[in-house]
Amino acid sequence: MANPTKSSGGGSAPLSAQALGYMFLLALQFGMQPILTRRFTPPTICRTTVVIMQESVKFFLALFMLTTSGTLKTALSGWSLYSWVTVACVPAALYTVQNMAALVAYQNLDAVTFNVLNQTKTLSAALCCYLIMGRRQSPVQIASLFLLLLSALVIEKIVTIGGGDEGDEGDEPIAVSARHFTHGVLPVLLASFISGLAGAITQKNLQQGTSEDGKSGGKNAVLFSAELCVASLLLLGSSLLVNDDGKKIAKNGFFDQWTVHTLIPIFTNAAGGIVVGLVTKYAGSVRKGFALIFGMLLSGVVQAALDEHEEGRAAISTEEIIGGLLASMSLYLHATNPYVPPPVQEAAKPSIGNGVSQPPRKVRKSRKED
Repeated sequence: MANPTKSSGGGSAPLSAQALGYMFLLALQFGMQPILTRRFTPPTICRTTVVIMQESVKFFLALFMLTTSGTLKTALSGWSLYSWVTVACVPAALYTVQNMAALVAYQNLDAVTFNVLNQTKTLSAALCCYLIMGRRQSPVQIASLFLLLLSALVIEKIVTIGGGDEGDEGDEPIAVSARHFTHGVLPVLLASFISGLAGAITQKNLQQGTSEDGKSGGKNAVLFSAELCVASLLLLGSSLLVNDDGKKIAKNGFFDQWTVHTLIPIFTNAAGGIVVGLVTKYAGSVRKGFALIFGMLLSGVVQAALDEHEEGRAAISTEEIIGGLLASMSLYLHATNPYVPPPVQEAAKPSIGNGVSQPPRKVRKSRKED
């Protein structure tokens, strides 16, 4: 496989065809996942059972990929319990805290506010990659990240094209309480920062760490996904001992409210989890955000097409077109303007007695050397 994307200056190198392919698959999965989940997952189902099944399917899918590719033995050589705890358990614990914080924010914020604040995760990924890995962003790349944030707000119709309806001045102002900030704004910002932090830690393990066989080039991305599944399953299993979902499962059974079609979004989500690891390794956690924005655009287009016959609306709105163009422009700017470190200055030449630098001597060649 190709080497992970990186450059000597710590910034991101141009995207390879392999990285672009993984980003396309991630955008496709991310865009279709909400539609499949809404259509095939009953709202009354126990969510913990769905997550447990997703992680289990992801683990066996990763194991199948390692076995069929013939890399299982190489990936497991040098594996240890200590490496699993230090590499996989920390991101798994961070993702658990992120999900809890996002759930609290969901319950105390309106959808618009949540979506606006949640889009800061790409910025947090860039910050955490700098703090943990020393990956700098060029001024153009920083501008492209804010352009990507703007594209997400346009796609979500938080920033509308052509202005809002007249008469909005009479709307009552929204009262902002202390609970709105402590149980809404702070949790979603915490979830956004943890997303960037966990992504940076994962990227460092996948790109800069040593593989299980001691070679450089980073950890095997598929094996890492399997390790992350085991850690998540242990955390989820432990949580069932103290939360209400554990009592529901004990009373109604694990597959209560399940249908055969419930397996469809579970398999797509599990496959997406594998692709996330591959995108993080070969494109980076910052550029993963670009794939997610394109997935958001794809989700809006597909959902609009499905609703076209029912509501008579156009398949693609103006906001989706402009948002897609902004996202494409931001990805192009970020990929073609990597950070270039300043030239390293040569060390000062040794000085002679009076403190004046001694000029380099010219060595005269002999006639034989000429």
